[in-house]
Amino acid sequence: MNAPAKMSASLYALLSITFWGISFVSTKAVLEKIDPYSLLVLRFGIGALFLFCMIVVFRYPLKVRITHLPHLLVLGILGVYVHQVIQATALLSIQASDAGWLISFSPIFTIALSFIFLHEPLSLKKTTGIITAVLGVLLITSGGEGSFIKISLSMGYLLMILSTLNWAVYSVLLKKLAVPLPSIVLTFYMSIIGCLLTLPIFIRNQGLTQLAALELSHWAHLLFLGIFVSAVAYWYWAKAHEILPASQVSVFMYLEPLATLSAAMLLLHEKLAATSVIGGLFILTGVLLAQHQKRK
Repeated sequence: MNAPAKMSASLYALLSITFWGISFVSTKAVLEKIDPYSLLVLRFGIGALFLFCMIVVFRYPLKVRITHLPHLLVLGILGVYVHQVIQATALLSIQASDAGWLISFSPIFTIALSFIFLHEPLSLKKTTGIITAVLGVLLITSGGEGSFIKISLSMGYLLMILSTLNWAVYSVLLKKLAVPLPSIVLTFYMSIIGCLLTLPIFIRNQGLTQLAALELSHWAHLLFLGIFVSAVAYWYWAKAHEILPASQVSVFMYLEPLATLSAAMLLLHEKLAATSVIGGLFILTGVLLAQHQKRK
C-alpha cells in the first residue's frame, strides 16, 4: 500500500470522526423541538437524497446482487438505525460532551469481542488498559458524586455505552462482509434502510406537525446532520475501511471527543466538568494501552 493511499484513508477517517464528534451537539440542539425518530427520518432522508444526487452526477452503478441484500440489511440496521436511535435517545438526558467521551470507549469492546469470538489473547497491558478505560467511564457517569453504581446505571449513560458496543460490532462486520459496492452506493442503501425503518414511527408520532416548531437554526443543524454526518461521514468511513485495516481506522476515534467537547462548549455553552475531562483521559489512556500491542 502506497503512502498517498494511506494518507487519503487517514484524511477520510479524520473527517468522519470530526463530523460525528460535532453531530452530538447538533443532535442535542434539534432534540429540543422534535423527538428522536422525527430527527432520524429527516437526517436519513436528507442524507439519502444528497448521496443519490452524487451517485447520478458521478454515474455510479446502483445494481446490487440479491445475495448481498441481507448484508446491506444487517449493516443498515446496526450501523444506521439502531446506532442512531440509541444515541439520539441517550442525548435526551446526558450532555453532548459526555457522549463524546463515552463513544471513544468503542475500541475496548472491539478487543473484548476479539477475545471472546476470535480467541485473541489478553496481555497484561491490554487488561490494564481495559480496567483503566472502565474506571474512566465510571468517573464520567458518576458526575463526581461518588455513587458509581447508582448514577452510572442511568438510562442515558447506559444507552450511550450500548451504542459503543453496537458500533464495534458494526465496524467489524463492515470489514468482514466486504459488500462489493462503491462506498457511496453502500452508504446510500444504508441511509434508505434507516429512513424506511424510522418512517412508520415518524408517521405515528405526527412528525410533520413537529416540523412547524423548527426554527432556522434547527434546519441548519438538520442539514449538517443529513449531509455531512449521515451521508459524507458514513461514506468516508467506508472508504477508509477499503484501504486501512479496521484496527488502524478505529484509532481515529480517539480524536472524536475533542471535536464534541469544542462544539459543545461553543454552541451549547456546556460547562467543562473536571470529572468528565479526567474520566475522558482515563478512557483514552486505557484504549491506547489496550491497543498498543495490537497496532504494533
